[in-house]
Amino acid sequence: MRSILWLVAAVCIIVWLLGLLGVIPGLGSSNLIYILLVIAVIIILYNIISGRSAM
Repeated sequence: MRSILWLVAAVCIIVWLLGLLGVIPGLGSSNLIYILLVIAVIIILYNIISGRSAM
């Protein structure tokens, strides 16, 4: 379960960066990239606070 959360966080950050850099057309102008970033940060903080490690 914890590796799935880290995977989701990593995918959210990668998609956010691609949208921010304009690699994915249309995603940079929407609020979706910021929602993905917030989701990724929440997942990472949850894993850190609950004491789970990445591996």
